[in-house]
Order: sequence, then structure tokens, then C-alpha cells
Amino acid sequence: MVVALSALAVSSASSHAATVQPTPAAAPVASLVRAVDIPFEQFTLPNGLRVVVHTDRKAPVVAVSVWYDVGSKHEPKGKTGFAHLFEHLMFNGSENAPGDFFEPLKQVGATDFNGTTYFDRTNYFETVPTAALDRALFLESDRMGYLTGAITQGVLDEQRGVVQNEKRQGDNQPYGLVRYKLTEGLFPADHPYGHTTIGSMADLDAASVQDVRNWFRNHYGPNNAVLVLAGDVDVPTARRLVEKYFGAIPAGPKSVAPPAPVPTALPGVAAEVMKDRVAAPLILRTWAVPGLNDADAAGLDVAAGILGGLASSRLDNALVKREKVAVQVGAGYSDFAQVGTFTVNAVVRPGIDPAAVSKRMDEIVADFVKNGPTADEVARYVTQTVSGRIAGLESVGGFGGKAVALAEGALYSGDPGFYKKRLAALAAQTPATVRAAAARWLTKPGYRLSVLPGARDAYQDAAVPPAVPVAAAPEQAPKGTRGPLPGVGQVADLGFPAVERARLSNGIELVYARRAVVPVTRAVLSFDAGVAADVPDWLGTQQLTLAMLDEGTRTLDSIALAEAQERLGAEIYAGGSYDRTILGLRVPSANLAAASQLWADMARAPSFAEAELPRVKTQLLTQIQQELTSPDGLAQRVLPRLVNAGTPYAKAQGSGDPRAVQALTRADLVAFQQAWLRPEKARLFVVSDRPLDEIRALMERRLGDWKGTGAAGTKGDAAQPTPLTPRIVLIDRPDSPQSLIAGGTQTGLKGTDDLLPVEVANDALGGGFLGRLNMNLREEKHWSYGVGGNFSRYAGAAPYMVNAPVQADKTGEALAALRTDIAQFVGTKPMTRPEFDRAIAGATRSLSGNFETSDDVLTAMQLNDLYRRPDDYYATITRRYRALTLPQVTDALRGAIRPDRFVWVVVGDASKVKPQLDTAGLPVEVMPAATVAGAGANGK
Repeated sequence: MVVALSALAVSSASSHAATVQPTPAAAPVASLVRAVDIPFEQFTLPNGLRVVVHTDRKAPVVAVSVWYDVGSKHEPKGKTGFAHLFEHLMFNGSENAPGDFFEPLKQVGATDFNGTTYFDRTNYFETVPTAALDRALFLESDRMGYLTGAITQGVLDEQRGVVQNEKRQGDNQPYGLVRYKLTEGLFPADHPYGHTTIGSMADLDAASVQDVRNWFRNHYGPNNAVLVLAGDVDVPTARRLVEKYFGAIPAGPKSVAPPAPVPTALPGVAAEVMKDRVAAPLILRTWAVPGLNDADAAGLDVAAGILGGLASSRLDNALVKREKVAVQVGAGYSDFAQVGTFTVNAVVRPGIDPAAVSKRMDEIVADFVKNGPTADEVARYVTQTVSGRIAGLESVGGFGGKAVALAEGALYSGDPGFYKKRLAALAAQTPATVRAAAARWLTKPGYRLSVLPGARDAYQDAAVPPAVPVAAAPEQAPKGTRGPLPGVGQVADLGFPAVERARLSNGIELVYARRAVVPVTRAVLSFDAGVAADVPDWLGTQQLTLAMLDEGTRTLDSIALAEAQERLGAEIYAGGSYDRTILGLRVPSANLAAASQLWADMARAPSFAEAELPRVKTQLLTQIQQELTSPDGLAQRVLPRLVNAGTPYAKAQGSGDPRAVQALTRADLVAFQQAWLRPEKARLFVVSDRPLDEIRALMERRLGDWKGTGAAGTKGDAAQPTPLTPRIVLIDRPDSPQSLIAGGTQTGLKGTDDLLPVEVANDALGGGFLGRLNMNLREEKHWSYGVGGNFSRYAGAAPYMVNAPVQADKTGEALAALRTDIAQFVGTKPMTRPEFDRAIAGATRSLSGNFETSDDVLTAMQLNDLYRRPDDYYATITRRYRALTLPQVTDALRGAIRPDRFVWVVVGDASKVKPQLDTAGLPVEVMPAATVAGAGANGK
């Protein structure tokens, strides 16, 4: 459970006293831009493969990122969704490495491994130990050059079903059909950007084996790809290995970007209204604009940030804070390679006329276009953007690390260093240039969409087609034409930083680790509170308290507070878990002194402004109503209270009880803050490039004289949970193309126990892609996009939870399969020796990748504290893994999980799902979605 701090206008007196100190000046944005640097070298093989290499020796890992110049914009009519479907096929094995690619990657301890498809590209990426680089390059080259023989009818049918369930999963969300409307509203159907990447069900159904083989031959040659290696590798090594594995792959047809002009007119009506089962109206306005290589790209980026991206944005200040007609707003510029889209939106406050809000939104945009931004607004947005980029550069790979920046530049702009040009262009923006870009494009025709609460409109892809038997894809034998899969050398041990401790004058303990890779400081004030401290019969007290923390301090109202953070490139956030409540800070270290003052003021002297409380309540109450329209939101309001009944953890019921939230007063929030968010309950965690002495001295100035007020709150020990009554709770959510199956059981374990044995055993059951639950329902039966099961680890409990979104017509069979898989795993078909060896190898070899960033280290430090583990826990965990035995982990899991003691929550269309569940042999209780809020908790 996390609460993001919103920037809302307030002013009020503080309930705490603290010494006001002058705010240090922010570092110039030019100096922040200079800190963003990714040195690289590049070379091209004779077959056209472009290779970019960045050396970063901070950890013994290498990010491998392959980007293909093929995306949904290349798809002809009748073949929508092919690029994304092929992304899935390329994960299902190649001629010399058959089977799921996740298997050999897991064995070597790969982290951040995945693939994505969008309009302009398809990419595959993994971060591997340096010793496993040969294997990663063998795998990537085999699927680039030796794939067609591995594409069978069985593999195609399986992955087609998986992709269609990925589509259903997206469609099943509140506002889930908006993406189709926005695309169709802006672009003609024959425009390259005129259909979504996920494609249509009909086109996916029509795909044949020959179709997808031809698609591969036409698009996935080395001359259509960029390979980036970033991390513990140098150019001579990269050249030798890339030539070895990729050099023999012949070039293929060269991808040609299809003509994709920015549309000058809308293809259809200018405004539409759609109905959906949502909690609040959503209004959107979107324009087709130029893409990332256009001269106006940086100006449009800044314009979107100022209008709706900053916490102090124009739309937020006007519609949410001052006029109080919206509960959430946003604006964004999506910069694709050839075109872009610019969108503004608002979630309308319930009871307010959406048309009136739409009119005001247009007026705010028109005023911005006419008069432009202020210099301060431009500087604040650029500073925030550069700050985020600096923090992101700590990771070499994944979804947003250095390899991504280099690959995007190379593929989209012909220059791996394009990221630097873009940052320079951002830093060069002025009010005049931003206004000019906005005026050029936001005065052209735009498409309007309103989503209103009601029964969901019918749509073409809603129907589930008649069941067609699909035979499981048989295992293929390796062709062996390229030799065996490379082995893995000696993987270096984890270099977890030394953890040091100090104490402030008032007793707050400082837990510190130094990471000097990027000039960023991350700090967390962690309070012994969390869900377990929420007020009985007043659930939501903690949530509302956190939502009000940035409503002002003793010196700043919320707009001034948000602006001050933005000038510093700081992110201050609040959140809560089952056992802890946190106030966190991320900031470039050059601005730490100033940002830490804002952060400490929010902890010590929140104003809880009376005048703003009704508005923030409305926002939280709308959030609760939104949870009642979301499959995950509904399940997370019901399952935890059933599994944790009788313990403080049963208070975990989404964002709270709406009756209680409505009745809470300022005095209630102040009382909670004084009882729980106080120095006696705090521990301070910091990871920084700055030395401990400097950090301690700064924190002493900020927090050392802080004293608590009144009596501290007490939790008491977590009581023994009420024994579960196995049953199915069916939450009726009409028009759901999928059902969400969520299950849970008590284990008798606590988070403070040694859970390593059961976690290792669970690796083969539900802990990852290769777990039996996922492999059965996703890969074998293709009824789901992804299934998992894990121990939910709290300090005083560790229930086992299962999550499985499945297509609606397979709900009953999927639940039966889950129950069978779990029963067999703890019974007649326990973990095998290969599964055990894979789990141990993957866990130990992935450690360096798992702790690559300072954020990883900061999280680990907090978990060690929560679970009462030594500071060197992760530095010594390898020998703990290697000391485990297969019988030990098997017996541990059998002792923890009783398959007959699960309670299941199913969120779906009861008219279609209940008949499937009536044969499960468990009582079925039907609960309308609208009745879920407050169930099991009494409001004031």
C-alpha cells in the first residue's frame, strides 16, 4: 500500500515547533545536465549489426539489449498485433536453444530480463553476470538467426492465447478501452500509428505459421538491429564475442520506415462519449504532434510537464486545488520516432458536470498557448527531468537504464548520444520557445473523449471465441548446428556495501551505506507504524494522514512546497506497508541540504490545513470508489482481511473504509501523526555518495532536536489469526472479459523467521516465470498472461498468496488447476533436483544484478531491519543458499502450506463464472462489487 504525495494548496499553523533555517540555493541546472554522461564506443559488423558498448565496472554484470527496427507501425492491414505476437514467439526458444528462454537465463542469474514491443521497435534485454555474457549472446544470436525452425503450430497457438489474455487483462481495467479510442480518434485506420500495438483478436486469430515465419524473415535480420552492451565489458571483448556469435548471420531485408505524417485533420468526429464501469468521469483532449526528432519536441515536453506533469502544474493548481472540480489531472507528450501525441486529462470530482470541467480545461490550455509559461516553471520542469535521468543512470540495463538510452538514440535518431542532445535542448528552452511549440500544435484540431460511469459499451473484442482444443507444443531437441550452449564461468560474489550506524542527539538511529556511482542521495524515515497501526473501526486514518502530509508546513503551503521540491529536482514521497510507514527523499546530492530541510519540515511540522481537508477527503473517497471498479482493487480489499482475520494485518483493506474516512477530523489526523510519526518510532536509512560524517551532521541539524508530543502509539503483538474456513468468495463484476483468481492461506510462519527454505522451494511453484503455476496456466493452457504465488512477508505473519488473472470462460478449470498444482507440489510431485539446482544457481548468481542500484540497497537495509536480520545478511547469503538441501526445502514448504486450507476470492462476471465454480466442492459466496468497501470494518 503506497500513497503518493500530491501537491495541494494549503496554509495553516504547525502543531510542532522547530527551528526555521534559511533554505540553501539550488545547484544550477547546467551543472546537473553535465552530470548526465554515458561514454560509449560503437562498431558495425559486415552483416549490418550495429553494436554500442559502454563500460561501467561498478558491478560484475553486463546489460545485453537488442533493439529491432520493427514495431506495430510496420504491420499491414489484417496483421495487427504481429510485432507483439512475435516478441512472445522469440521467447519460446530457437533452433539451438529450444524451450523457454527464461530457463537458461534463470540458470545464470539474469536480472531485468524481458522484452517489449511498441509502435517503433521490438526489444529484448537481460542483465547477466559477466561470466555469463557468452551464454546471453549465444541466446540472442540464436533467436536472431536461427528461429524459423522452432516456430511450430503448437508454439504459435500457445503464444497467441497468451497475447489475447494480455489484451483481455488490459481491457478488463477501469478505463481500459480508452487506448483504442484515442488511437482511432487521432489517426486514420491506414496510418502506421493508427492501430494499437496489442492488435485485434481477429487478426491474431488469423495468424498462420507461414505468416509469422515470413514476418521474421522480413524484419529481424542483423542489419535491422542495434545491440548494446553496457557494464563490465570493454570494446575488444565485445567485438570478439559479437563477431563470434552474430558474425555468421546473413543480412536480411532492410526495414523502411513507412510514411507517417502528422495528421492535419481528424479521421472522424471531434468528440465522443463512452460508458464504462468506472467510479468517476474521465475527460481527455489529445492532439497529433511531431515526434522526438522534431525541433519542437523539447518544447512540447516542457509544455506537457507544466500543464499537467509537475506537482504544481497549471491543471492541478486550478482544477484540483483551487476550483476543486477534479480529483486528478495529467498531461503528457508521447514522443514516438515519427509522430507524437499530446494529451491532457482530468478525473472529474463526483457530482460535478464533466462538460464544465472540459470547458475549464480547454480555457487553461488556451491561456497557456496564448501567454506561455514563466521562466520559473520551465526551470522547475527541466530540473525535475534531469534529476530523474541522473538517478536512472545508476542501472546499466532493464527498462530505463543506460543501455536503453543508448539503444533508443541509435535506433530512433541514428545517434547513441542523442539523450545528451535532448537534455541540452530541454535546458535551452525558454518561455518563448515553449509557448511557440504549444501554439504551433495545440491550436490544431484535437480529439475529445469523455468516459462516463455506466454499463460498459459493447466492443468488438469483448467476446471470448468458442473453445478450440490446442495441443501442447512438444519439446524440441536442439539442432546443435552451432555447438552446445556456452557454460558459465565463475560468478563473482556480491559486493554489498558496508552498512554503518550512528545516532542523532534525540536517539534516532542512522543506518547508512555509501554508493558513489551517481551523485544522488536517497533517504527514508521509517516509522514503526504501517497498516498494523491503523485505527480499529477507523480504517483509512493512516492513508488520509499521509495524503495530508504535503498540505503545507509551518512556512510553506502545498503549492510553495511543491515548487520548492521541483526547483531542487527532489522527490519526496510517503507510503506504508503492513508494518512500517515511511517518508522518503531522492535528490541530487548537490541539492541535499535544501531538500532535506523540506523533507524534515514535512515530517516534523505538517499543517494538516483544515480548509483543505474536505478536498483531500474527496480525493481519497474517489480513490476508494475506483478500487471498487478494479479487479485487483476489489481482491486486495477482501482477501487480506480473510487470510489475516484476528490479527492487525486484517486492517489492510485498500485505502480504507469510506464511512470512516468521511468522518475523520483534523484532530484525528494530528493524533495519529503524533502517536506514530514521531522520533521515538523512527529509524533513518540513507544511501548516498556523500560520506557518513557529512550525512550525520546534516541530519543532526534537521532532526536532532525533534521531540515527540504526547504518548506514543502501541501495537501489541500480532495475535494468532482466526482459522480459515475454506471457501470461494465471488465478487460480481459484470462485463469482465477476465476473472481474477486470488487465493491465500495461513502458514504459521512470521516474517522474522528464516524463510529462505520455503522461498527456495516456492521458486518452482509460484515464485517466477518458470514456476509450475505460471507454466501450466500461461504456457501450457494459455488461459492467462501471468500467474504467481508468494509468501506475503510481514513482521508477524507470512501467509501464502496466489494471483491468477484468467479468461472468463476458463475460470472454473483454472481454479481447479491451481488447486491441483499446489496439492501435488506439497504432495506427490514435490520440487525436483533440477528445479532445486536452478533455484539455487539463479538466486546466488543474480545477487550482483539484484543490488546494482542504491535504491536496491536502501530497500535491503530496511528489510533487514524489519526482519531483524544482521546488516551483512546479503553479504553472507550465498553460503546460506548453498547450505540448503532439497529435502530441507521440500519439508519446509510442506510444513507451511496446507492445500485444503485456502480461501479463494474470484473477481468476475458472476452470471458467467458462478456455474463454473459451483462444481469446485467449496461453498461459493457471491458479493456485489459495490458492497465490498467497508466490509469487515465499521466506520465512525
